[in-house]
Amino acid sequence: MHAAIVGAGPTGLFTAIALARRGHRATVVDRDAGPAPDGSWDRRGVMQFHHPHGLRQQIVEALEAELPEVRDALLAAGAELTVVPAEGGHPSMVVGMQCRRSTFERVLRAAAVAEPGVTLVRGHADDVLRVRGRAGGVRVDGGELAADLVVNATGRSGRFADDLRAPGTAADCGLAYVSRQYQLLPGAERGPVNAPIGLMIRFRGYLAGVFLHDNRTISVLIARPSTDRALALLRGTTAFDAAVRAIPGLDAWTSPERTRPITPVLPGGHLHNTYRGQLDADGRVALPGLVHLGDAVCTTNPTAGRGMATSLMQAHRIVLSLAEQHDVEAATRDFDAWCTGEIRPWFLDHLAVDADEMRMWAGEDIDLSGPLGSGHIVAAARADPRLMRVVGPYLSMRALPASLAEAEPRAREIYAGGWRPPIPDGPTRDDLVDLIAPLASAPQRALLPR
Repeated sequence: MHAAIVGAGPTGLFTAIALARRGHRATVVDRDAGPAPDGSWDRRGVMQFHHPHGLRQQIVEALEAELPEVRDALLAAGAELTVVPAEGGHPSMVVGMQCRRSTFERVLRAAAVAEPGVTLVRGHADDVLRVRGRAGGVRVDGGELAADLVVNATGRSGRFADDLRAPGTAADCGLAYVSRQYQLLPGAERGPVNAPIGLMIRFRGYLAGVFLHDNRTISVLIARPSTDRALALLRGTTAFDAAVRAIPGLDAWTSPERTRPITPVLPGGHLHNTYRGQLDADGRVALPGLVHLGDAVCTTNPTAGRGMATSLMQAHRIVLSLAEQHDVEAATRDFDAWCTGEIRPWFLDHLAVDADEMRMWAGEDIDLSGPLGSGHIVAAARADPRLMRVVGPYLSMRALPASLAEAEPRAREIYAGGWRPPIPDGPTRDDLVDLIAPLASAPQRALLPR
């Protein structure tokens, strides 16, 4: 079988290599030429390329199952496994990998280039070829690339073969963010952490985080409601630097004695939770031989770090389905049913969690008149650590969001008794605005609400 894969991101490259190792041929089409001779790589059109990523254990497991030498190459390139140490009779456990998206893609792309049976083609995929009611390949820059299977791995903003499936469901995440990468200085120790990814702190009106990466690099992030135009001033370097100096935790990590910045301040926005299956409005595979993967199926709020995990879970599953079914249309139906059960719940979870987050950032209290959202149940484990027996598997994506129903009654009792998650010491949203507004340029200040 010859597969034409549109999109050379992690999903497309993983799928191409895994298919090639099962005896198929794979041609990957992407407008991006890859790293330049001097090593630079902009990845235009991939906004999240230089932003922080938390690589979950599902990614490590997919690599170990299909591309074990890529996992080893990532470690050789400076990535580190995230290991939770043994505690309370439980053994130590690998829960992810500390690695920049750019490092991950460089190593994966090099593996694809070296893989027999995989060909990378630079060009724009105009449309899927339709031959006698089936996908027959891809039209690339006006020419035709014949194939038996077409994989749409174009990502969150792709519109490839958009007319061949039912419309999806989407909702704005409600947030935007800025981030910046830093390099730890020689001999400098790491700063404070409170999570496997590094540091995550919810202040009043905004979120601050530090993501641990490869080769002693980190990303510092500040997220805000996307409607908060005043905090949008954080996109300026002077304002961002002033903010990280004022925010506990971020100040320790970005101290000049510990790190130096290695990128400009990078904005991130236009974030949506989306889900779109394989079938058309009549519940059919509209064009047998066409499969949609990764962000073309599901995107979620990036602050939870589920995006690449759900994408590689999908890629691994479709490879297995194709091997088991020996019929592309049957494999597509199997895959769609699997996504409905295993991927869509994470999308639905984010719809509720993000709405709760925005209400909390607006200063609203928890509404106990209806079901408690996942975020509130997770937070209640701070008041009663016994809830971690249920919360822990959800946080690691070992159990679907519905599993939290077991913990909801106890969480409800906690909130009904008056407990609320403590707000950590640090500047409020208004404090940050007062700090950064005087540092803005005149054109920036003109955009502030009056």
